[in-house]
Amino acid sequence: MLYALASVFLAAASYQELNAQTPQQAERHSYKIELKIDFDRRTYTGTERVRWINRGEKATSIIYFHLYPNLRTGEQSSPTAPDADEPRIDILEVRSGSDDTLLISSLDDQGTTLRINLREQIAPEATAEVVIKFKGSVPEIDRDETSLTTHVVKQVSAALRSDREMRRARDINFYCRGVMLLGSAFPVLTVHDGDEWRRKLEPSVGDFVFNEVADYEVSVSTNSGVDVFTSGTEIRTEKTGQTFTASALRDFAILAGRGMKSEHTEVQGINVRSIYLAEHERVGKRALTVAANSLRVFTSLFGPLPFKQISIAEAPLVAGLGSCEFSGFNIIASAFYVDFDSPAVRNLPEIIREQRPSVEESLEWAVAHLVAHQWWGAAVGNDPAREPLLDEALSGWSALLYYKNIYGEEKATAVLNDQVKGVYRLYRTFGGDDMDANRPSRDYRNTFQYAAIVSAKGALMFVDLQKTLGEEKIFAALRNYYQANLYEIAQLEDLRIALVAEAPVEQRRM
Repeated sequence: MLYALASVFLAAASYQELNAQTPQQAERHSYKIELKIDFDRRTYTGTERVRWINRGEKATSIIYFHLYPNLRTGEQSSPTAPDADEPRIDILEVRSGSDDTLLISSLDDQGTTLRINLREQIAPEATAEVVIKFKGSVPEIDRDETSLTTHVVKQVSAALRSDREMRRARDINFYCRGVMLLGSAFPVLTVHDGDEWRRKLEPSVGDFVFNEVADYEVSVSTNSGVDVFTSGTEIRTEKTGQTFTASALRDFAILAGRGMKSEHTEVQGINVRSIYLAEHERVGKRALTVAANSLRVFTSLFGPLPFKQISIAEAPLVAGLGSCEFSGFNIIASAFYVDFDSPAVRNLPEIIREQRPSVEESLEWAVAHLVAHQWWGAAVGNDPAREPLLDEALSGWSALLYYKNIYGEEKATAVLNDQVKGVYRLYRTFGGDDMDANRPSRDYRNTFQYAAIVSAKGALMFVDLQKTLGEEKIFAALRNYYQANLYEIAQLEDLRIALVAEAPVEQRRM
C-alpha cells in the first residue's frame, strides 16, 4: 500500500534533541590510487594503497574488497572466463602496506569478492594498510544500444512485455562513442556492518554499488588528447598525468573522452560543473543552470552538502538506463542531450521529434533528481539493494520541490502529474501489479516497474506526508534525518523516527 512506510507506530519523541547536532567528522578509510588508462585499447592498470579502520567490536585478520566489474547475471559467463562484452578486473598482487610483505589473497563469490589474509589481528579502532596491484578492461558498447530511439523502444518494451531486467557491470564500466566511463574500476572495501561483511552482490534492476565513505587521492594518466573528469577535485597536472582528491565519497567515478567540454559555476561554496560533448553545448549549459538552481533549493531545505564539487555529465549509457549517480558525480544518458534546434535532429524519426517537450522536461527532471541524490544516497547512505526507497523516492520528491521553488505551484503540479503520477498510472494501465514501495530491489522485474513503484509511488508517499504534516514539520524532520545520518548508512527506521519526532501525538499512528 502507498502508506506502508507510515503504518507503524513510531515512539521517538527525543530524537530531535539527540540528533540535531552535526556529527563529528570521524577518521575514515582512505584510498591512494595510481591508474594508467590505455584509452584506445580499453584497458588499465593500477596500484592502490588502502587504509582500513576496524569499526567492529571484534579483532579480525581478514578484510574483503568488492570487485564490481566482475559482477555477472545468471545468464552471463563467469568473470574468470574471457568475455569481450563485459568489464573485468584481475588482481595481480597484494602486499602489506607496513612492511611490503606478500599477503595471501583469494577470490570468492564468483570472482566479485577479494579476500585478504592479514599477517596479524586488527583490534577494534586499529588500522591496516594493504597495497593492491590490479589490471582491468572494459567492453565497447555498440552505438545502436545507446541511441534515443533504442531508449524509447526499450521503455515501451518494458511496459508491454514485463520481461525481467538486471543491471550489469557493463552499464557503468564501458567505452562507447569515444567516451569511457569507469564507474567502479578498482577494488573497493566491502561494507563492514558491525562485525558483518556485506559481501553478497545480487544483480537486480536497481543499483548494485554499495560502499562506505572514504577519502581519495587518485592519479590518472592516459593517452594524449584524452580529457579526464572525476569525482574529485584536480589538485595538480604533470607530464605523467592528473591528480584528484576528494573527502567522504562513497565511490570514485572516472569519465574520459576526446572532444569533451565543461563549464562550471559556484553555488554555496560548491563548484557545480556540467560536462558534455562539444556538439551538445547548448544542452550542457542548460544542465548546468538546472543543477545550480537545484543545489540552491535543496541546500535551503535540507542543509549544506559536505562536498566541494558536484558534476552533471553526459555519457552514452545503454538503453534502459537513463542515468546513474555517484558521489559528487552524476551521469545522464547522451541520448537525452538532444538540441532540437540543431540540424542533426532532422535525422531522428518524426515520432521522436514530436516529443520535444517531453524529452526536454525529462532532462531537467533527471538533473534535479540526480542533484537530490547527493543528499539522499551520497551524503546520507543506504543499501540500494535492501532499501532503494530511501534514496530513489526521496530524490524524486525532492525534484518536485525544485520545480515548486523555481517555477511555482502550477508548474510543480503539472510535473507531479506527468513525471510521478503519470508513470504510476501508465504502469497500472498496462496491467502492472500494485506493490509495496519499500521492497528490496530484487523484487522488481524491470526498470518500468521499479520506476513506477519505488521512484513514483514512493515519491507520492512523501507528497502525502508533506500535506499531512505540513512543510515546516516535514522539512524539520528531514533536516534532522540528514544531520543525524550524514556519512552513515541509514535505514528505513531512521527515517521513521525522524518523521515521528516532528509529528503531533495524534498523527503518530498514521
